[in-house]
Amino acid sequence: MKTILNGIFKENSIFVLLLGLCSSLAITNTLENAYLMGICVTIVLVFSNLVVSIIRKLVPDDVRIPTYIIIVGTFVTILEIVLKEYVFGLYKALGIYLPLIVVNCIVLGRALSVASKVKPGKAVLDGIGVGIGYMLAISLIAIIREIVGSNTITIMDSISSFTGYRMVYKDIFPVNDIFPMSIFTTSTGAFLTLAFLMVLFNKLRKRGNKNESN
Repeated sequence: MKTILNGIFKENSIFVLLLGLCSSLAITNTLENAYLMGICVTIVLVFSNLVVSIIRKLVPDDVRIPTYIIIVGTFVTILEIVLKEYVFGLYKALGIYLPLIVVNCIVLGRALSVASKVKPGKAVLDGIGVGIGYMLAISLIAIIREIVGSNTITIMDSISSFTGYRMVYKDIFPVNDIFPMSIFTTSTGAFLTLAFLMVLFNKLRKRGNKNESN
């Protein structure tokens, strides 16, 4: 449990380590896109960490990076095929950012820094923790951006053909001269939201660490 919590809080890939920011800013235009991308990254993290850990003693140091990229790429390709076949709406919504998981710094970074040095069980727990931390971080960014920028919240839309349900809530705030703030639907709004949440998260994290030391 400590390993999972470490990935969510102390080593949060977005707010602490600042990894995977490109996809996190691009995909957070809706809550649905954000949490589904988080699930996809978590799946790839868990399975790639597991395989990397299993073969860690068999791979020479000079070919570690290309070997790990092939492993990650294999799982991303499998995920792409499955989504394209069974959840095409999600496959289309994530677009180019789905195959780009292959070069996501988070996945390769955990393979190199953790999975290649620990046993399979701990590698899997690390993948779960880091994946959940990533998903929660980008979901929080998406909630703020979508509500403030579009005055909507999309929980289930692109996957409605798969689930049979559609959940899109509109006019969260009364429409007036303030809401919605369209700047939050742009890349500028994404950076502003990330900066605000990063400051808040790290302030709370430092306060928690201070309380633990006392």
